[in-house]
Amino acid sequence: MKNIIVGILTLFIVVLMAYTASQGRAYHGGEYSRVTEDIGTKESQQQTTASQVSTPQEKSDRDKESEQLQAIKDKAGNIGQIKVSVAYKSKCAACHGANGSGEQDGRKLMGPKLYGQNADKLYKDLVDFKAGRKENIIMKGLLINTTEEELRSYADEIGAFSSQP
Repeated sequence: MKNIIVGILTLFIVVLMAYTASQGRAYHGGEYSRVTEDIGTKESQQQTTASQVSTPQEKSDRDKESEQLQAIKDKAGNIGQIKVSVAYKSKCAACHGANGSGEQDGRKLMGPKLYGQNADKLYKDLVDFKAGRKENIIMKGLLINTTEEELRSYADEIGAFSSQP
């Protein structure tokens, strides 16, 4: 009896598979995938037509986009000139900026400007934050598990920002 039930279920599954295969594109969205393929074909045709016939308005939009892209590239290039460690990026850059300027994308960040400060003064400030002599809950939380050597390396790295090209 079990064999008969299993045989009937197997036959039913095979029939369903054959029906699905006859409908086409069973695992690729069925008929709806053809619609998205048509959309992709139409978009590529429109792009080809648009590239063949361009108006002055389109050129000015392209110029604006290329100027914006160039500005972003220039800004990224300027930030990339200052070499920072992974430790600085993970602990300091979110509040003080990738280059220690205290700004990112023209807006002021939470932390003050570090660029151009003396390494000894920075080290003293870091020790004061860690000890709680200077009150800042974020700085204390970041520095609570750091060693004196790590504090010195942060101070030296940040102090060297102004000497980098």
